[in-house]
Amino acid sequence: MANKKQNNTLESLPKGTDLLHDPLFNKGTAFSNQERRLLNLEGLLPPHVLNLDEQKMKVLETVRAKGTDMEKYIYLMSLQDRNETLFYRLVTDEVEEFMPIIYTPTVGQACQEYGHIFRRPRGMYICRNDKGFIKGILQNWRRKNVDVIVVTDGERILGLGDLGADGMGIPVGKLSLYTVCAGIHPIRTLPITIDVGTNNEELLNDPLYIGLRMKRLVGEAYDELIDEFVEAASEVFPKVLIQFEDFANQNAYRLLNRYRNNYCTFNDDIQGTGGVILAGLLTVMRYLKSSFQQQRILFYGAGSAAIGIAEDIASKMVMDGASMQEAKEKIFFFDSRGLVVKGRDHLNPNKEKFAHEIEGESNLLEAIKKIKPTIIIGVSGQAKVFTKEVIEEMARLNDRPVIFALSNPTTKYECSAEEAYQWSEGRAVFASGSPFDPVEYKGKTFYPGQGNNAYIFPGVGLGTVISKSKYVVDEMFIIAAQTLANMVGEEDLAMGRMYPSLKNIRNISLNIATAIAEYAFDHDLAQVPRPENIRQHIKEEVYQPEYKSYV
Repeated sequence: MANKKQNNTLESLPKGTDLLHDPLFNKGTAFSNQERRLLNLEGLLPPHVLNLDEQKMKVLETVRAKGTDMEKYIYLMSLQDRNETLFYRLVTDEVEEFMPIIYTPTVGQACQEYGHIFRRPRGMYICRNDKGFIKGILQNWRRKNVDVIVVTDGERILGLGDLGADGMGIPVGKLSLYTVCAGIHPIRTLPITIDVGTNNEELLNDPLYIGLRMKRLVGEAYDELIDEFVEAASEVFPKVLIQFEDFANQNAYRLLNRYRNNYCTFNDDIQGTGGVILAGLLTVMRYLKSSFQQQRILFYGAGSAAIGIAEDIASKMVMDGASMQEAKEKIFFFDSRGLVVKGRDHLNPNKEKFAHEIEGESNLLEAIKKIKPTIIIGVSGQAKVFTKEVIEEMARLNDRPVIFALSNPTTKYECSAEEAYQWSEGRAVFASGSPFDPVEYKGKTFYPGQGNNAYIFPGVGLGTVISKSKYVVDEMFIIAAQTLANMVGEEDLAMGRMYPSLKNIRNISLNIATAIAEYAFDHDLAQVPRPENIRQHIKEEVYQPEYKSYV
């Protein structure tokens, strides 16, 4: 039986140069002499056989020698294109070093330059001209067992705005994190960009732009295209999880509500961001020995991410015994027109839910003086809006002002970690969207928290995939946030950390996935039999970046 299994494996593999150009099965110089004979690789590789650890040592030396983060990004994407096992072994082992390279903040610059650094297509591109044929196009994907799709239309890439088809770096990066952080096999992931055009004039005039050179599709025609995609994807890849990523505010919530009760889908910018920031705030409450009921929270920015965070905070407060009205009374928004207040013109329904019966104010500093928040959360994409005066006022109002500057990439943050600590005289509790190094101030070392969605969405996705949950519900993100917050130990709190170390991300995702799968089984959402031991079952199913012997 064992020999038959081995022969089937050999028979199913590509041979010779075709195998060396298949990143999922290529082992490069790690193919053994016997494998080289059986797979027609003799003469195609240098004679010395290296193991995976030796190969990792070689590529680690090479990537660290690169002069810039963009050079490192290009090298790592090239490595992923030729040998996925080696790529995932490197990034999984050195996750703190390379997550900022393969995802935020470097991926932002990569998307801005995508057409100029484009080497090899990853994933699928579906464009507005494909309407009526999307199912057939999806069937061109040669791997039929897809568990997770990450899809974008490129309209709101991080805080950078409309990057059109160049936004493909986001789905590619997110799915890499699904594998690195949670162990979802790369063969079962599919990045997709839906190219509906772009309103970015610079791209439209760029001869190297890779997308359609036309203005964005809007209205009913846009909805019909997305409808066709979601229906076709769910038909071609049954029980697939579809994650929406970096859709503009005017579409993000609308599409989430359009599909969430009929398909297995979620929006990471809304729900994933909400979960990870809720987790950080739960840790802050432990650090301050306080509760949400004692806080006044002011959001700078009122887009989909801000609303998602606010709804998670409100839901958690309700779970803790407050009424929804009491919860909303603690939460304020400041957008491009100032404070969100009752009676203001053109408030959308999401903002209306959090509008207050107070007088409007268009100046952030004056709004802080009026509201007296204990927590300010920046999700605006507007750089440097948390000025010295703003931080000093927060420090005047609070012994420990909580400052979350979450906008990505680094060029868009509302303030830096160093600014928050210095301007508050070392009293701020700070978190950001992009990573910051520890800050020394008056002889003390501060460790900025990073509200990285990678703490949340891979584990939620893994639990959903393992249970084949029919839907992804909001309660799952509250559970994920609480699970993550519970993993912050007393030693972390003593150093001011709001999140556990990313070095433990596989275990963090395992804990979250176990909790999510348990919820799915307990609430009749799962579509597979319940394992006797869910956690052990997940551990046995996850992908490990190790070479398999083909003989």
